[in-house]
Amino acid sequence: MKDTDGYTTRNILLEEQKMNKEFNTQEAKDWLKGLLHDGDVVVTFNKLNGDKRVMTCTLKEGVIPPATKEDPASQKKVRKVNEEVCVVYDVNAKGWRSFRWDKVTEVEFSVAN
Repeated sequence: MKDTDGYTTRNILLEEQKMNKEFNTQEAKDWLKGLLHDGDVVVTFNKLNGDKRVMTCTLKEGVIPPATKEDPASQKKVRKVNEEVCVVYDVNAKGWRSFRWDKVTEVEFSVAN
């Protein structure tokens, strides 16, 4: 753990096989969704084409843009839910993105002391 300005950074890195198993549980999904609702989370995952992707993302109210008719990903209703995918707001790209739970390789977040 690294202490910076009152925040402790935890870096969780698991072997891909173990991570796949853990992120396919409801408990692990709820844990990560909770982190995303609290603030920025850096999620590293492998895209379907095999490329590694590092994304700073969130689901925190006040950071994500309001829902619009033009952006279906921003809407909480009427969408078919795919349990294998997590839809998040990419704070760097300023747009909605998603990742597959079974492709996550690393999660990094900060928590207040």
